[in-house]
Amino acid sequence: MQIRPFQNFDEESVVDLWARCGLLRSWNDPHKDIARKLLVQPELFLVGVIDEQVMATIMAGFEGHRGWINYLAVDPRWQRQGYGRRLMDEVERCLCDRNCPKINLQIRHDNLDAIKFYKRLGFIQDAAVSFGKRLVQDD
Repeated sequence: MQIRPFQNFDEESVVDLWARCGLLRSWNDPHKDIARKLLVQPELFLVGVIDEQVMATIMAGFEGHRGWINYLAVDPRWQRQGYGRRLMDEVERCLCDRNCPKINLQIRHDNLDAIKFYKRLGFIQDAAVSFGKRLVQDD
């Protein structure tokens, strides 16, 4: 797998991948999420490519206090072969280069496979409650 920054021509392949991985939600327009990411640290939006096909993604950010991970996705045909770990390793390296002290991420409570994956990578569940407030409607 080659890891490289997202390019505009990747967009439809990325959205299709996210759909196949069950990451899309009706309240989040993935095209708008991509457009927003390209305005802020676009170099932290990476894709994994095999035979010129996007088969994995990861979106990261660092606001000076914590790093955040979003949209880690690996094509179901390629899962459990170390590709998710490779993307996480690359993002961790990028965040360390920015002196990021800690990475946070959110997982839906019923996504048990993702919970196990992140635990294997050394993540622990923080004693915190996640709140959100939508500022822009994506409908």
